Amino acid sequence: MSKPVTLYTLQEMKRIGEKFVCITAYDALFAGIFCKAGVEVLLVGDSLGMVLQGHDSTLPVTMDDMVYHMQCVKRGNIGALLIADLPFMSYASPPQTLENAARLMRAGAQMVKLEGGAWIAETTRQLSERGIPVCAHMGLTPQSINRIGGFRVQGRDPQVATTIIEEARLLESYGASMLLLECIPQQLAKAVSASVSIPVIGIGAGKDVDGQIMVMHDVLGISPIHPRFVKNFLPESTNGIPGAITAYVQAVKNGIFPAAEHSYD
Repeated sequence: MSKPVTLYTLQEMKRIGEKFVCITAYDALFAGIFCKAGVEVLLVGDSLGMVLQGHDSTLPVTMDDMVYHMQCVKRGNIGALLIADLPFMSYASPPQTLENAARLMRAGAQMVKLEGGAWIAETTRQLSERGIPVCAHMGLTPQSINRIGGFRVQGRDPQVATTIIEEARLLESYGASMLLLECIPQQLAKAVSASVSIPVIGIGAGKDVDGQIMVMHDVLGISPIHPRFVKNFLPESTNGIPGAITAYVQAVKNGIFPAAEHSYD
């Protein structure tokens, strides 16, 4: 990347219809590899609970875990926008949310990600007013896995789909700078992206959003689970891991990934 990626960069990419690429990162070495391959956004995700720590969900991840990995990724970053997850129950009250978000920003994050819909609107407003950009994570929200009843597609019911669109607009009006849609029908993701002016990232949300994200272990085909929406790019590489990341970047940029088999009707 010739210059650092900012929110303005992503807003301009959305405006002109250019796709951007995101991936999870947890350490300095891989962060550097991803940046050199052209990834615009690095997410220090609470997915580390499953792919690094061996848990069966993201719920055990702590703030100390997130701060540590954010510091590591920050050291290896070369111009990508850095987002960090606020982990389970770290944003249950306004004072707690502000303090935990500040910890992540001090560690190197440039944006924090929260899971939820309308109920995080006021939290989003408070963070945004205090200079902390927010990415709202909607659809399948892994921190709510026990309430949802498993890793299931969200938004197939017309009433639920309408609610997701309305809540996306609400969150934008309360100051959200970005949305992440996980595991929802492609048509719904397209409608959400068209209804807001902020960039929309998808994972299992089809090709009609502004950016794509995958867990790095899924891109490399080494994840213990294999959801429909992931693809192993390592077989396409002639240069090991760096080549696989480059293949992922090019596939997103060229509109090849995600294909129909990676999306939901």
